[in-house]
Amino acid sequence: MPDPAQKFGRAMSVWKEWQEAPWGRLRYAIAEANLVRHCEALSDGPLRVLDLAGGDGGDAVRLAARGHHVTIVDLAPAMLEAAAGRAREAGLADLVDCVEADVDRLPAGLAGGGFDVVLCHNLLAYADDARHTLGAALAPLRPDGLFSVMALNRHSQPLTVAVRETDLPAAVAALDSDRAGTRMFGSTLTLHTAEEVTRHLTGLGCRDVRHYGVRSVCDYLVDDARKYEPAFYAELERLELALTDRHPYMHTARLFQLVARKDG
Repeated sequence: MPDPAQKFGRAMSVWKEWQEAPWGRLRYAIAEANLVRHCEALSDGPLRVLDLAGGDGGDAVRLAARGHHVTIVDLAPAMLEAAAGRAREAGLADLVDCVEADVDRLPAGLAGGGFDVVLCHNLLAYADDARHTLGAALAPLRPDGLFSVMALNRHSQPLTVAVRETDLPAAVAALDSDRAGTRMFGSTLTLHTAEEVTRHLTGLGCRDVRHYGVRSVCDYLVDDARKYEPAFYAELERLELALTDRHPYMHTARLFQLVARKDG
């Protein structure tokens, strides 16, 4: 069996295709918009950002384009190579560093790095112990720094199965399961809820946790072809941005994003 780095590296072409699809573009656009509102309140100047399991730089290059210095950590060399290439193509190579490492075993220079912002996006699905992973991710963050975690929303799984697959018995079974499969990386994913991750964060010394939904509508529209139409996509993105922090929509969004401050 290939190790995780090989598995993610081999799926590069499929991953790139997903990122360029409407649902991938929405995931990054909404996450960026939610982050920006908090980053602007954190400081007027450039920030030091650590992007854990940052892959090929989907989040990192967007933040670098805003003038922030971003260090990407990932296990897969192919992902990091793609991230470095993306940064060069955007003229942002000086603002993006790539480090091959495990989140649980960060190099000393990063583990105590005092970063202003730490991203932990789409990592928890692959973690055996969510609280332990969150603790390791928070360690490099300075006091009063900004932490952003994104994960697959367990509340969305029954709806996704019912609407996308019209498999109602499977949707009933999904109500009591925290597992789902992904064909892209050939993995079994662990699903979480914003409520349980919020409890972990507060227990680990975070405050002011804000809950956002990512893709509140997109995944429940079955006409995928229409999402590629520029005008329709623009309206869909506008709607998604309007719903991202509105109750009750963020509770059934396909992903949740929590943005918190680390206690001083």
